[in-house]
Amino acid sequence: MRTVKKAPKGKFKEGFARVLFLLAACVSILAVVLICVFLLANGIPAIREVGLFKFLSGKVWRPGNDIYGILPMIVGSLYITAGAILFGVPTGILTALYLSRFASRPAAKILNPAVELLAGIPSVVYGFFGLVVIVPVLGSSILTASILLGIMILPTIITVAKSSLDAVPQPYYEGALALGATHERSVFKILFPAARSGVLAGVVLGIGRAIGETMAVMMVAGNQPRITGNLLKGIRTLTTNIVLEMGYATDLHREVLIATALVLFVFILLLNLSFSALKRRSESV
Repeated sequence: MRTVKKAPKGKFKEGFARVLFLLAACVSILAVVLICVFLLANGIPAIREVGLFKFLSGKVWRPGNDIYGILPMIVGSLYITAGAILFGVPTGILTALYLSRFASRPAAKILNPAVELLAGIPSVVYGFFGLVVIVPVLGSSILTASILLGIMILPTIITVAKSSLDAVPQPYYEGALALGATHERSVFKILFPAARSGVLAGVVLGIGRAIGETMAVMMVAGNQPRITGNLLKGIRTLTTNIVLEMGYATDLHREVLIATALVLFVFILLLNLSFSALKRRSESV
């Protein structure tokens, strides 16, 4: 009599894990697709009714008169994000370099948990800190929001950049030393370029958080829909514009706010595409 062999237990676990991971990936993709469909279905009709040019280049936001120009919010988002990059990116990268290659063991034991603690602080706590500590000095302004966002993106940049630097093979460093390079030169000329792709990933993730941050910015930026070149003046971003008015918006006003979210989504998508192109270019060099 012929006996049927049972599949090994290991193969069953492997197949189950493969199906589970596939389902998890499909759920993630489905969530992104649903968000895209919702934004497009509700945002495009509003943009069509207002007019694409008037919507993107209009300088006046007056929902009571059905005037919807989001250029001040676009400029405000760019201002604050650029300021956060200036404050946060150099500090984050240099901190990651220090923790990865320069810090003593006792210093690393203190600083690594501190960075992790920064990552776990809620946005509203950052906003309250900015409101109590920074606003009394600089006022509710572009500069205040930039400094606060620069602090908020530090954990993301530091964590990802440090992981990339730690992942560089040790022979790279040892080979540079063997050729006569100093420790500093080996780190900045050999290790850092080798980890460039991961460092860029951390920077892009940090910028993505800066663009999408709402609560902290709303508490310190002044929330005035205007275009100004004065860093000490208040301004409104795309995210805060949505949060401030979505609670009472109806009809066209509500649809325009969803269209604003669509513009923000496109900004982040372009940022990710730019990073992918830059990453491919850096890998081909």
